[in-house]
Amino acid sequence: MPATGTSADTGSGRPVTDVEPPVTVDAGQDATDSEAGGGSQTAGGPGGAGHVEEPATTPEPTGSIRADADITAAPLESPGSRAEADLTSIATPQSAPAGTEPAGITIPQPQAADTPATAPGEDSDGETAPTGDPDRAPAEPAAGGKPAPDTDTTTVDPEHDREPAPPEPADEPTAQTDDAPTPRTEEADTEADAEPAGPPPPPADPEQALAAVGWRLDPRTLREEAPDPAQLRLIRDGLTGKLDTTLDNRGRARLLSLRAVASRILGDLDDALGDARLAVTYAETTGELRRTALARARLAEALRWRGDHAEADRLFAETNSPELPDPLRALLHEHAGRSCYDQGRLTEACLHFERALDLRHGEDAAMNARVEVALDAVAERAAADGFGPAPRRPEEVLGAPRLPVATFDEEQQLWGYANADGEMVIAHRYAEVQPFHEGLAWVRRPEASRWALIDTSGAALIEANNGYRAVGAFSEGLSWVSMDGKGRWMAVDRMNIVRIPPGYEEVRSFRNGLAAVRQNGGWGAVDLTGEVVVPTRYHGLGTPLADGRKVDGFTADGLAVVELAGRRGVVDRAGRVVVTPAYPTVVVHPVAFMVATESGRWGALDRRGDPLIDPVHPGRAAVVAEIDRLLADASPVL
Repeated sequence: MPATGTSADTGSGRPVTDVEPPVTVDAGQDATDSEAGGGSQTAGGPGGAGHVEEPATTPEPTGSIRADADITAAPLESPGSRAEADLTSIATPQSAPAGTEPAGITIPQPQAADTPATAPGEDSDGETAPTGDPDRAPAEPAAGGKPAPDTDTTTVDPEHDREPAPPEPADEPTAQTDDAPTPRTEEADTEADAEPAGPPPPPADPEQALAAVGWRLDPRTLREEAPDPAQLRLIRDGLTGKLDTTLDNRGRARLLSLRAVASRILGDLDDALGDARLAVTYAETTGELRRTALARARLAEALRWRGDHAEADRLFAETNSPELPDPLRALLHEHAGRSCYDQGRLTEACLHFERALDLRHGEDAAMNARVEVALDAVAERAAADGFGPAPRRPEEVLGAPRLPVATFDEEQQLWGYANADGEMVIAHRYAEVQPFHEGLAWVRRPEASRWALIDTSGAALIEANNGYRAVGAFSEGLSWVSMDGKGRWMAVDRMNIVRIPPGYEEVRSFRNGLAAVRQNGGWGAVDLTGEVVVPTRYHGLGTPLADGRKVDGFTADGLAVVELAGRRGVVDRAGRVVVTPAYPTVVVHPVAFMVATESGRWGALDRRGDPLIDPVHPGRAAVVAEIDRLLADASPVL
């Protein structure tokens, strides 16, 4: 029996918990899990798929486009016109929603201020602002009005993407707030009755006005309704006006997706879909996880209202990454549950609603009320028609094929592969195997000392005579291989073409377009072309996350924790130092960096590396709670 291997640490002194080593599947391992590797591993080998997931959570999409490709575009044609998404010439990376009150109850909203208070590291859309110079002017628009690459990653929208100071805990509302109610007064209603009917005055800022709308939730359809459609049309026109003068990708992604929200609720579903798709295109080119998640969630809602539930469900599943803030993830589950309700998948809807409540720990009163309305609707429908089909597996929602899983024959002491129904599809003939990734798996026959690559039919794509004594699972189209099994790692594609030449002592699988590598004793990172983007000068590179997991490389936002002489800091995907290595411990939070001092006290820095929370807390949990408090008014409109 082959021995099960373990993953090498990247120098951080802590085990890498998301690594799937390129080794044989152990006979004692659960053969039904196609994503768990087993076998023997050569020290210094790649760390597997490099993908972190929580149980029963679908993976987020990843890609190879770097975040420093800021793209600008010309404004839309005129106020009131709808953007059409011409995506054929745009290269995008492969890389979240406020709900409503029960029907009959209007969600009271705060009155918009001229300068909204925003959460740390977030803009008026509830999205984290990137590091960079807020005073830099936007790049010139590309010809044809399409996004075009720009090499400066520091471009920000001065009005909406600057990094604000932490909000005061009092009454100033966030521009995208829907959970800080301001009760309506009887005097205001009396005045409204006394005044002659007429169109409402245009809002001072349409984004703030949209955030202040008191949405109603229909208890039968679980769709939002606007209390004043005429006012919502004015808000939409105001968003169009802002689009005419907004050239940066972040701003256009936000405004287009917000206009899609307004159009959807007004019933203009074609306009909503066009705006939402174009917003996703702009958002994905920024390389920012939260911004992309918001745009994709708004697109999913437009699709849901049109009845395109398969694509809507897939978008909700792909978008709900464990790296997003819990409040945003909860909203994604809530809206995914509504989509399941539309389809009569009531058990699956209840699972989403339950997950949403769990993520908020029962502390979000507005969400509690909305979910209560939703559960009442579920109960009424279930009493009449039953709970519908059984919940789907993540692969079904994503539309991904179920890959063969490794099985072990005790009598022959050999490995093979079976399909999802347990039928053998590749006979037991291997001494060692790896799980399938990206439709490919490395295998070794008993008579061979080197590995071969097969596809799901068992056909060999790379023969054993190529001489690879150590191999890593495919990730983002590449696999790390070693001829001597000890070092000099290189990356090949499925056709055995060398994409990154040999020369690395240790490697980790590609994740979000980057892979951690060690050369001459120092850790750094390379991209999919082999270019060194983070110099190999660090003593360790591995990224602890706030929920206790650790990713073996970069987060979806392109951030990694590095170690230098026992001190830790943060670099981005371009190799820029965001937090100077000066702390005993650094943990990446979805919107901040949590840091510990020599005395063991915890605090936080914002995404620019500037102080956010003083290091006075005895543990990480207190810092997370403080960050959540600062984010309480940063609930985006979905």
